[in-house]
Amino acid sequence: MLAMAFVGFAINFWAWALISPLGPSLKDALGLSSVQQAFMVAVPVVVGSLGRIPVGALTDRFGGRRMFAVVSFLTVLPVLFIGLIGHSSYAAVLVGGFFLGIGGTAFAVGVPFVNAWFPPEKRGLAAGIFGAGMGGTAISALTTVKLVKHGFATPFVITAIALAAYGVAALLVLRDAPGRTAPAEPLLTRLAATARLPITWRAALLYAVGFGGYVAFSVYLVTYLENAYGLSQPDAANKMAGFVLLAVVLRPLGGWLSDRIRPSLVLAVAFGVVAVAALVQSGTPRLAPVGTIAFLVMAAALGAASGAVFALVAQQAPASKVGAVTGLVGAAGGLGGFVPPLVMGSIYGSRGSYALGLILLAVVAVLALALALETGRRRAARPADV
Repeated sequence: MLAMAFVGFAINFWAWALISPLGPSLKDALGLSSVQQAFMVAVPVVVGSLGRIPVGALTDRFGGRRMFAVVSFLTVLPVLFIGLIGHSSYAAVLVGGFFLGIGGTAFAVGVPFVNAWFPPEKRGLAAGIFGAGMGGTAISALTTVKLVKHGFATPFVITAIALAAYGVAALLVLRDAPGRTAPAEPLLTRLAATARLPITWRAALLYAVGFGGYVAFSVYLVTYLENAYGLSQPDAANKMAGFVLLAVVLRPLGGWLSDRIRPSLVLAVAFGVVAVAALVQSGTPRLAPVGTIAFLVMAAALGAASGAVFALVAQQAPASKVGAVTGLVGAAGGLGGFVPPLVMGSIYGSRGSYALGLILLAVVAVLALALALETGRRRAARPADV
C-alpha cells in the first residue's frame, strides 16, 4: 500500500509540475514579463495547495482508495487541455494551470492513507517514504523539455496516460487500512474542529517554510539559474532536477530521524542550515563549486524538514483528524511555495538581482527555527496538548 501511494503521489506531482520546465520557452513564445512568468508557474501550486484542505477531509470520509482514483482521473483533463490546445495563449495556460492544481492535492490523500497502515513509532519514516513521491517534479524537470522536441503535446499525452493507468490501478489494488472509521460529522464541522487544534497551525507554519521552500525552488530554480548565471534551459532544468532529487532522498531521512529524536530538533537544525546556505547564495557566488553546494545543502535541509513536519503531525494529531490536519498543513506548504516565485520575479525585475530574496529566505528560516524550538518546548511541557 505504501508503494502504491508513493507511485500515485509521484505521478500526480509529475503532472502538477509540467508547466514549470516550460516557463522560459512559454515566456518567449507568449511575450510575458518576469512577473507574468512567475505567476504562470505558481498558479498550479496555489490551487493544488488550497485544494488539499477539502481533499484531506474527504479522504478521512471516503478513504484513500477512492480519492487517489478521483484525483488522478480529474488531473488527466487539464493535462490534455494544456498539451493539445491550451498553450497558445497566456489566459489559456492560466486556466489549464488552475485545474492542473488538482494533481497537487494527491498529497492530502496519501498521508492519512499511509498513516492508517502503520503504528505510531513508524509513521515518521512511512510518511517520509510516501513524501519522497514529490520527486515526480524531478521526472517533469528531466523529461518535459526533451519530450517537447518531439511535439509540444508529447509530454502531456504521456503524463495523461500514466495518470489514467494509475487511476485504474488504484481502484483495483489499493485497500484502505483495516478498522478505518469514517467520521460522521459534516465536512465543515470537521474542518472547524481541526482548525482549533494548536498542532495544525504550528505544523502549517513550519511546512510553509520547509516544503514551501522546496516547491518554490522546484518551480523557479530554472528561471533563477538562467537569469543569474546565464545557463541554457536544458542545463538549468537538469540542475533543478538534481536539487529536487536530493530533497526527495532526504525527506524519508527527516522522518526517520524524527521517529528517533524529537521532530522539533530535526526541524530546528534543518532551518538553521537553510538560513546559512541562503545567506551564502545571496552573494551570487560562482556556481562551481560554492553556488552548487549552497543549493544542494538547502535542498537536503528542506527535504529533511518536510519529512519532519509530518512526523510531528503523526505524533500529535488525533488519528481521526489526520487527513483534515494534513489538508490544512499541506495547503500551507503549497502556499509557502506560491509566494516566493512572485517575490523573486518582482525583486529581479526591479533590481536585476536575487540577493534580497535570498536574504528574506534566511530571515524566514531563522523564524521557523525559533517556532520549531518553541513547539518542542510546548510539547514537552504539555504532553497532552495536541
